[in-house]
Amino acid sequence: MSSVDMKKAGYVLLPRLISLVILDVLVIGLSGFLALFIRYEFDMELLRISGFLTALKHWLPVYIMLTLAVFALFRLYSSLWGFAGADELLHIFAASMVVMVAMVVLIFAGTMQMPRSFPVLFAMLLFMATTIVRFFYRFIRRMKIRFASGGRRRTMMIGAGEAGALVLREFRNSNFSQNKVVCIIDDDPAKLGRQIMGVKIVGDRNAIASAVEKYDIDEIILAIPTLPTQAKKEIWEICSTTGCKFKQLPGIYQLANGDVSIQQIRDIQIEDLLERDVIRVDMGGISDLIRGKTVMVTGGGGSIGSELCRQLATYQPKELVIFDIYENNAYAIEQELRTNYPDLKLHVLIGSVRDRARIEAVMQTYRPATVYHAAAHKHVPLMEHSPLEAVKNNIFGTLNTARAAAQSGVEHFVLISTDKAVNPTNVMGASKRACEMVIQSMAGKSSTCFAAVRFGNVLGSNGSVIPLFREQIRKGGPVTVTHPEITRFFMTIPEAVTLVLQAGAYAKGGEIFVLDMGKPVKIADLAKNMIRLSGFEPDVDIDIVYSGLRPGEKLYEELLMGEEGLTKTANDLIYVGHKLEFDHQQFRQGLQELAELTEDQEGLLRPKLKALVPTYVPPSESVRI
Repeated sequence: MSSVDMKKAGYVLLPRLISLVILDVLVIGLSGFLALFIRYEFDMELLRISGFLTALKHWLPVYIMLTLAVFALFRLYSSLWGFAGADELLHIFAASMVVMVAMVVLIFAGTMQMPRSFPVLFAMLLFMATTIVRFFYRFIRRMKIRFASGGRRRTMMIGAGEAGALVLREFRNSNFSQNKVVCIIDDDPAKLGRQIMGVKIVGDRNAIASAVEKYDIDEIILAIPTLPTQAKKEIWEICSTTGCKFKQLPGIYQLANGDVSIQQIRDIQIEDLLERDVIRVDMGGISDLIRGKTVMVTGGGGSIGSELCRQLATYQPKELVIFDIYENNAYAIEQELRTNYPDLKLHVLIGSVRDRARIEAVMQTYRPATVYHAAAHKHVPLMEHSPLEAVKNNIFGTLNTARAAAQSGVEHFVLISTDKAVNPTNVMGASKRACEMVIQSMAGKSSTCFAAVRFGNVLGSNGSVIPLFREQIRKGGPVTVTHPEITRFFMTIPEAVTLVLQAGAYAKGGEIFVLDMGKPVKIADLAKNMIRLSGFEPDVDIDIVYSGLRPGEKLYEELLMGEEGLTKTANDLIYVGHKLEFDHQQFRQGLQELAELTEDQEGLLRPKLKALVPTYVPPSESVRI
């Protein structure tokens, strides 16, 4: 705050402080008189004869100075009384008790001439009168908000726990509130019929639809930050039939930090319905792999790579090396990490994994202990039209990086793979399967532990379907889906990266780790839910158009090939695919022949890629390259 702002704030607060002190002086004097008046059974004549009224007048300045000093000690002049609550009430009570004890000491020491009952009566009256004065402003403010609530949205709140109480209090006290909570839903039968701040708990989730009609609800707010994703989805499905706008509270970490406010209540997103419950990992095992060591991430500016960098930074590596060809992304993650982790020793390097000399020089210079290889071309349709780029960047970029890692003594090398590598029908998937084979062929040939981690689509990544649908909805549609039956696996970027780190800690050499992606999601259902979350009705307000499968696109993705099986790991969401044997010498020969084709013989690339990756099934139609 600038000195000018502080001066302005002082001009505003000083009159309030003076007014409050004057009121307290009056309260202290009145409490002293009433304490004596009650002591002498409301008999004014008897009070005059006692002589204590004269003593009160004599000692009143002492009472006032003593009480004001104690009030200041208990911060009764620094609280915002428009938001007063239980803490402020306790402060008033404690201050009154301290004043009472001080008076008792003065009376028993013979310094002050007053009846022995006077301190107790005085403290009781002081507490009551001060409470009335302090909370009167809050009462007036609440009445003002209540009378001005004619245009506010009638709101149903789901959740009668601590978070719900916090939100309700915010709605009551905030000048920014546009909501009036008129009923509460909670699944706990013990809470049914009870009230929170005067608002009744009217039923469980099964009563949502009827309560919306009965109480004329405009908006529903989910105030249970810890609610499991499946339960959240079930509640949303009920609420989506009511036509009400549906919002939710921030996550539990914000609640724990005390950051919850009505400004943070937000619309529910499709990611909230697709994400899974909190993933538990072996933090110690991951830490042993990273803490105090140099770690390198190729493709560190991408969706997965940048999240890898964020999570790696929390484990305090000795150095973090980010390697990326795209300088804008690299710059963005660099600035973020330097701001959030100022003590992190960070190196951001621009270069391509296709440049063998460059990647070898970087490895030799920084000598990373662990490398996470996330650099890759990943867009299926684009790579169908530019297959040479997929082969050069994905296959030979991985080969260059893996060889450089082995030569420079890297301890662990983790490849980020994809479910599209399983029985691929497109160049991108075939190239990533070849990357897995590169890793398996190099396992055991050096001191480097090579492994791959295979998972499906990640929510919100660059080029994923969700940002595309969101933009199409924003423009009023139509939303384009390739096929009504197409399905995909989804996982949030943070949970995918967390499992990648865990899988890397499990690696012994040559494994392909497979992440449990949950149930596949039908893309048509995803589109419909996103339209509903935006407040529209599918095929009524916004059309869904089926455009047909794109070149190389499959109706459904797989995480395992037919010959593979799964072995459990210590983490329920990570499995190890059984190794598929292949002729390593023949594979290396195939790589050499493929490398020669990348120079100038594009037309022969797909057949050669098919020979290299037997599970690759190219689309029957020809694709213009």
